[in-house]
Amino acid sequence: MKAEQLLIPVPTPKSPEPKFERPAPAAKIKIEVRGLSCFYGNTEAVKRVSLTIPENRISAMIGPSGCGKSTFLRSLNRMYEMVRNARIEGSILLNGVDIRTIELTQLRRRVGMVFQKANPFPKSIFDNVAYGLRLEGWHGKRLSEAVERSLRRAALWNEVKDHLHKSAYDLSGGQQQRLSIARALALSPEVLLLDEPCSALDPIATARIEELLHELKETCTIAIVTHNLQQASRTADFTAFFLSGELIELDETRTIFGNPARKETEDYITGRFG
Repeated sequence: MKAEQLLIPVPTPKSPEPKFERPAPAAKIKIEVRGLSCFYGNTEAVKRVSLTIPENRISAMIGPSGCGKSTFLRSLNRMYEMVRNARIEGSILLNGVDIRTIELTQLRRRVGMVFQKANPFPKSIFDNVAYGLRLEGWHGKRLSEAVERSLRRAALWNEVKDHLHKSAYDLSGGQQQRLSIARALALSPEVLLLDEPCSALDPIATARIEELLHELKETCTIAIVTHNLQQASRTADFTAFFLSGELIELDETRTIFGNPARKETEDYITGRFG
């Protein structure tokens, strides 16, 4: 029998309805926030927010000024404790442990913070990075190696390796911000919080910071507050939209910017307000 006689026509099945499939979520949740409200006196700046931040991903918080995103970010390592009459309700879990049960110095070591404006200490480049390590008792060769490692992780080593004992104030704005990141990285934090880290930087320095964040997420969980929507769309794996202290929407960044579920989100990212 000829081979072609064995071929029996089979009806072509109907194509399934197209659907959007999301990639598998991160294997582990690094931070879980449950019903978080943040107060300054009687003013509720963050209102009953619940969300998760996955490990080794970049999560961005966006929204108009005064929407509570920076207050939310700073609650993740208890920065609110430095503000008079500030308090929280709800819970924040780091690897399943309520952060209020973690000794504060240990928490700040595990959850580092970089602020909007670069804030180098009035010390040398080396001493800026070494500051926290010295408090932990590091010295000698071990200290020098840790400083170099941190500067390399912050993509600054090649620019400053021959000037480590010059003042940090001699650096450019972008370099000072990367120095602030190196100082935060020196203690090997599990989480790095960044509050508008590029707002005062030029486009070239901003691009370098964004490139750095992509490299760092291999070893660190990152949460960033930004007013720059293009920055969020370029850098973040997940994006949370805040409005008037409430979490309006949280999803993968490509969904937030391509097909948001809430009209408020669409109005904000398309420039109708904010």
